[in-house]
Amino acid sequence: QVLSDVFNAPVYTIDTANSACLGSAYRAIHGLVAERNVSLADVVKSAPEPRLAVTPTAGAEEIYRPLLKRYAELEQKVIYNPTSSC
Repeated sequence: QVLSDVFNAPVYTIDTANSACLGSAYRAIHGLVAERNVSLADVVKSAPEPRLAVTPTAGAEEIYRPLLKRYAELEQKVIYNPTSSC
């Protein structure tokens, strides 16, 4: 629920063990075949059907939008000036 609220997006799951590893494997395959203009959608078309797990809580976007903006600003500071203190 937290991911859905923070990013104001529905969260889907698949009924498989180690789904994060599976996602990484699909991205790796996509990287291997990308030079042949194979889309990620084509790579994952054999993936299990996702199931809607949660949707954003009403009003959560108003809370998290400014925090995400601040987080992005801090992240950019670290990336472009890693020796500065935040």
